[in-house]
Amino acid sequence: MADKPQQSAWAHSMTTKEQWTVVKRLLKFAAPYKWFFIGSVVLSALISAVNVFLPWILQTYMDKYLRTNNATLVIMWTFAGIYFLGMLTRAIMQFWQNYTSTMGAEYMLENVRRKLFSELHQKGMRYFDQTPGGSILSRLMNDTMTFSNFWALLNTLVLAFFAVVSSFAAMYATDVKVALWTLALVPFLLLTIWYYQRFSSRVYRRMRERLSELNTKLAEAITGITVIQEFRQEKRTSKNFQKTNAAYYDTRKDMIRTNSLLLSPIINLLYALGTVIVLGIFGMRGLHEVVAAGVIYAFITYLNNFYSPMSNMMDSLSDFQNGMVAGSRVLRVVDDQTLAPQQHPVADAKITQGKIEFRHVTFAYDQEHPVLKDVSFVAEPGQTVALVGQTGSGKTSTINVLMRFYEFQSGQVLIDDRDIREYPAEELRQKMGLVLQEPQLFYGDIQTNIRMFNPDISDAQVERAAHFVQADDFIEQLPQGYATPVLERGTEYSAGQRQLITFARTVVTDPKILILDEATANVDTETENMIQTGLSRIQENRTTIAIAHRLSTIQNADLILVLHQGKIVERGTNDELMQQHGYYYDMIQLQNTAKD
Repeated sequence: MADKPQQSAWAHSMTTKEQWTVVKRLLKFAAPYKWFFIGSVVLSALISAVNVFLPWILQTYMDKYLRTNNATLVIMWTFAGIYFLGMLTRAIMQFWQNYTSTMGAEYMLENVRRKLFSELHQKGMRYFDQTPGGSILSRLMNDTMTFSNFWALLNTLVLAFFAVVSSFAAMYATDVKVALWTLALVPFLLLTIWYYQRFSSRVYRRMRERLSELNTKLAEAITGITVIQEFRQEKRTSKNFQKTNAAYYDTRKDMIRTNSLLLSPIINLLYALGTVIVLGIFGMRGLHEVVAAGVIYAFITYLNNFYSPMSNMMDSLSDFQNGMVAGSRVLRVVDDQTLAPQQHPVADAKITQGKIEFRHVTFAYDQEHPVLKDVSFVAEPGQTVALVGQTGSGKTSTINVLMRFYEFQSGQVLIDDRDIREYPAEELRQKMGLVLQEPQLFYGDIQTNIRMFNPDISDAQVERAAHFVQADDFIEQLPQGYATPVLERGTEYSAGQRQLITFARTVVTDPKILILDEATANVDTETENMIQTGLSRIQENRTTIAIAHRLSTIQNADLILVLHQGKIVERGTNDELMQQHGYYYDMIQLQNTAKD
């Protein structure tokens, strides 16, 4: 049942207007490399001229010399040399024509992927919440590659245009009546092209959607392989994958059947019928007069030149339709307006003290159901403010608003008594350090993960940051020290080691504001004690906002905010809240009971 809405959403054909809109927008990506395509067009015209010239050479030799017995050895070698020179010239031009068109497409592919990757990093967190990672990967890699391939059709179209025009002009110059008879089959060709475009776009839409689903399943299975094996879900996961793979296979079969029926076979049939018409007319004429063999040869060659590029064009129509659908999917990413919250920077806006203030802030992820309701508090410079509460109370949402991951609906967030939207995004990221509950390491080495690819951070700064958070003890014991490789997600390191590396990553930039999202939740008690020492050093002279489930870690906080259903229901120090015997007191008692 879950598949039906997706099928209906992608079942309709792309109209000519929709396809033309996609083409115009894709042409903008190719604009910087227009000279490659212009060169390809010029060479295509020259190749078509040579294709007309070559049959004319043989026609002249056959009718003026062979038929009249005037051919000498010199004349034979002269015509052979001219013909060979023409073939060599055409081969060289075909190489450069193919090279320029292909390189233009490759440059455009690199350009479009770079821009799309940049566009993705401008999206707000809501976009990634709503879009599966596998689908994004499919659009960035598979779809961009596919709609890059459709430039081959434009190259083929240009060749076909010049070939058809030049071949028909040559046939018309050779024999007007026979040339006009060959046009009788063109309406059937145009009808086939029109029907193929209408029908195949629907097939390709379903196929691209199924491929996206397949990539999503793959990404999900690979990322969650540990959990899948832990709960022995290999068979169920494999069954789900096979179901999605079978659906993709079925759409591929539909595509193959469509292409097998409506592409080259139709053109070959029309070419055969055209040959029958030409030979039939010349045969009827030969009953009453002499028809030169050279004329028949040239006419059949021109007819082949007329239909052969069309056959190539029809074969490329599959790439075109695939490219149109893939292009529309890529452009949907570009057009998506789920952008990161926009800043309106004021000149010289700098974070110097680190004071944080929320004034009556209301925030909803879906614009309708608030998860923060009229939240107000102040964190003075150097203070530690802890956020506690049950799951779903709004702790992480408060962090998301402060980090500008999401736009809040009403109220005001101030840093150093200035609206947070007045700071440049670079200033916020430089002066605010975030440590997440689940540490994220990137492929590379430990040193690169601490400096986060910032060449302005020296090796000495990296080592000082690691020493500051007490990560140097285990790093220096590794075989290659700070140059020790980090594989995907850093799974070869313990949770505590990964968290220490992220602490060093945060402190190396010397932020004024430190945000801790349950930074010690995934570490053992011994590692937590070591981390707490590093944390207390990190928090010196910094404003800290900390989310904590282990309430023992925030009992020394200057201010504790207790959230419940998006509202601050209690506030104060640990001692003050314990005396109130409210939510916080109950949470402490519950955790103490759990320990016992």
